[in-house]
Amino acid sequence: MQARHMLSAVALLGVAAQAAACELRMALEQWPPYLYRQPDASPAGLDWELAQAILKEAGCKLAPQPELPTARRQREFEQGQLDLMLSASNTTERRRYARFSIAYRHETVGVFARAGAQRHYQHLSSFDVLVRDKVSLLAPKVGWYGAAYARAQPALAASGRLSTFISFEQGLRMLDAGRADLILGDTLALRHQAKQQGTAIGALPLVVLRAPVHLMLNKSTTTQADLDHINAAITRLEQQGVLGAIRSRYGEP
Repeated sequence: MQARHMLSAVALLGVAAQAAACELRMALEQWPPYLYRQPDASPAGLDWELAQAILKEAGCKLAPQPELPTARRQREFEQGQLDLMLSASNTTERRRYARFSIAYRHETVGVFARAGAQRHYQHLSSFDVLVRDKVSLLAPKVGWYGAAYARAQPALAASGRLSTFISFEQGLRMLDAGRADLILGDTLALRHQAKQQGTAIGALPLVVLRAPVHLMLNKSTTTQADLDHINAAITRLEQQGVLGAIRSRYGEP
């Protein structure tokens, strides 16, 4: 009887150790509507809700860490001080130090005009047409926005019809001031900021980029088993419609 109790205690300790190992440290950031702090300082946002649901289903939990600048957050992840990053693109370079879940949502980059002027740009079906028609564009200063934009960027810059911005708040103010005809950016983030500022914008038919994003796990602090549990959780929650319902609340199709 005593031996059986000892075996049970060992088993319970094993379960506890496994649970503790699956507590994933993640630095918070301000990237609404995906991840941000509410007035009471608690985390919120589309990616936060999706990650919470996925990790709970996988038997893991999030351990949010203080906000860090982008470069430092990346450095600490590579050094093993963080276990998880959200909304990550799966690249060859990152696979040296990270493992990636299956996609849990897609990011969409679109082009927008002021609501009153939107009708004048419905014919813009590609960046080639945009360049040909000498349309001016506002775009984020950093980031990858697809091969088509990368090809058009030099011609737009050389002609003086490309202006860049650091934040969507700044970009929308520039659009309001007439600095350019159109603005490019992450569709949900741009719409969210426009609503915050009271700026009326409308999307054009031109979709610049639609790509999958993943949970990025640190190879040195997580295991393949952790990833397998997370992938299985994503699959189950997609089949049950749980992740789709969360995405729909934020306006993602």
